[in-house]
Amino acid sequence: MKPKPLSSKRSDTLFSLLLDLPAFLLLLSFIVVPIVDSVIKSFQAYGVKNIITKKPGVWNDFANYLYLFKTDDFVGATLHTFSFVIGVVLVQFLLAILLALILNSNIRGARFMRSVMMTPWVVPTVISALIWMWLFQPQYGLLKYLVSLVTFGHLSDFAILNNPSTALTGVGVAALWKQIPLMTLLLLAGLQNVPQDISEAAMIDGAGKIRRFFSIILPYLSPVIKVSVSMSIIENFKQFPLFWTMTGGGPNNSTTTLAVLSYREAFVGMNLGSGAAITTLWMLMMIAVIFGYNKLFRVQEM
Repeated sequence: MKPKPLSSKRSDTLFSLLLDLPAFLLLLSFIVVPIVDSVIKSFQAYGVKNIITKKPGVWNDFANYLYLFKTDDFVGATLHTFSFVIGVVLVQFLLAILLALILNSNIRGARFMRSVMMTPWVVPTVISALIWMWLFQPQYGLLKYLVSLVTFGHLSDFAILNNPSTALTGVGVAALWKQIPLMTLLLLAGLQNVPQDISEAAMIDGAGKIRRFFSIILPYLSPVIKVSVSMSIIENFKQFPLFWTMTGGGPNNSTTTLAVLSYREAFVGMNLGSGAAITTLWMLMMIAVIFGYNKLFRVQEM
C-alpha cells in the first residue's frame, strides 16, 4: 500500500518548522539554557573553588539574594540603572523625533544627512567609548579645549568622567551619540508613511503645525514609537561596554549599574552565585519595565 501524500497545508507547516529549527536551536542553546543555568546558580553557593574543581554549587536557598539586599551596592546600582535608562531614553526620543521631522522636510542637505547619520550607530561600542573618553579627557580633550575658548581659559576643572556628580551624564552622552541615529531612522520611516492627504486636509481646515503633529502625526507614529522606545529601554538597561570601558563603574561607584555590579561579583569577586542573583533580579526588573511600558502604551492608544 502506498503512503498517502501529505496535504498541501501539512507539508507547508512541516517545511516552515524545518526552516525555524536552526533559529530555535540557537535560541535554546545561547539564550534559554544560559538563563536557566544562571537562575539555578543564583540559589547556590558557587565560588572560585567550584570553578577550579568543577564541582557543582551547594544549594543555599535565598542566601545570595539576602546578601544583596544587605549591601548598599545593589541599591545604588539599581538607582543608577533606572536613572540612566529614564534619562537616556527620554532625551533620545525627543532628539530623535526632532531630527526625524527635520530630515522628513525639504531642507537642503537632508538626503546627505540621511546617508551619514547612521555612522555613529555602526561604530563598535568600545570604539565609541574610547572616542568619548578622548573628548572628555580633562587635560587635552577636545571638549575641554572648546569650553576653554568660550570661558577664555578660566575653566580649571573639566573632569567629567572623574567627577562622581557628572560621570553618569558623561556615559549617557556617549550612549545618546550612538543610539539616536537608529531611533531617528525608525521614526523617519514612520513619518514617511503618514498620509499626506490627511495632513493637507487638516491644514486647509486651519490646523496649525503643532495641532497636526499631535492629532495626526503622533497617532500614525505610535506603532513605531512603541517599538523604538522598547528597543531603547532594553538596550540601555543591559548597557555594559560603555560603562566598563569609560569608567569601570567609578568614580566612587557613581556609574556602577546592575550590569557592572553583576560582572564584578561574578568575574572579579569570583562569586558566581551572587552575580547570578544580580542578573536574575536585573532581568526581572527589565521584564517588568517593558511589560509596564507596553501596558501603559496600550492604555494611551484606547
